Amino acid sequence: MRKIVFTVTTTLLIGIASTVLAMPQSHITSTKEQKLDDQFRQLSRDTKWQQKEKIHLQFHAYHPQGMTRIGDLYYMSSVEIIEKPVKYDQPKDGYDRTPGKGVGHLFVFNKQGKLLKDIQLGEGIIYHPGGIAFDGKSIWVPVAEYRPNSHSIVYKVNDETMKVEEAFRVNDHIGGLVRDAQSGKLIGVSWGSRKFYEWNEKGQQLRVKENSSHFIDYQDCEGVGQGKMVCSGISELPNPATDYSKPYELGGLALLDMKRLNTIHEVPLMEFSPQGHVITRNPVFLESAGQGLRLYAVPDDDDASLLVYETTNLK
Repeated sequence: MRKIVFTVTTTLLIGIASTVLAMPQSHITSTKEQKLDDQFRQLSRDTKWQQKEKIHLQFHAYHPQGMTRIGDLYYMSSVEIIEKPVKYDQPKDGYDRTPGKGVGHLFVFNKQGKLLKDIQLGEGIIYHPGGIAFDGKSIWVPVAEYRPNSHSIVYKVNDETMKVEEAFRVNDHIGGLVRDAQSGKLIGVSWGSRKFYEWNEKGQQLRVKENSSHFIDYQDCEGVGQGKMVCSGISELPNPATDYSKPYELGGLALLDMKRLNTIHEVPLMEFSPQGHVITRNPVFLESAGQGLRLYAVPDDDDASLLVYETTNLK
């Protein structure tokens, strides 16, 4: 009798394993993406985030902008400011400030915070990288002038070879970029994310749309599958507690429909960094983690740390 039971159990286990192995990868990915979508919609103002890790970055981070994670490696864009732009008293040649000087970086580091590679991006006064995203093949990095209504170069970087390729140029400041792996289209946000742009992979502009949400300015966005993306960022608000000398940073996350370019769900975040910045100020990467969500952030400049937060108290 024991032998018969053992044989049946083994057959069942083999059958289950075969089903899992035979399951298309696209179905597994789709299920994971749907889970993140569902979990994000359960976030609220009452959601509690707990810091799980603080990984000191063993390099000068400058002013981080965008981040994505591929396996055990992190890719983070950052701007090294050599000379800050200065605002004009009156606009000149369509600009409200000087171009300044700087260097654009794409850092690659491991989970111990050790720098593995520093790729410099941009040219001349185009030196300010924005939010980045990985589409399964390439890391997309926009690099712009450090002023609104200016110019940008969109690069794609091979995550295996680290080969950099210029994809196209845009006559505006592009502060973040996402590629929809299903349609192949690219979505970008302007300075302060007041406009959405849509292009094909060759850089042909397909659409421009005003951002209907004024809750936060998007700093970093990432495609999460099924035609959706998650964006993070801040709004700097007047702060009477500091006699208005230092703004209050309201942080937040937003889930957006990439086809309609509208907001599906958005929530504030009220966690702050060791330097006193809201954690969505700079780059953010969000992923599903079991029954909850995991958030990676580098909110501080220069001597910075990768902060890892988790939440499980979803409604």
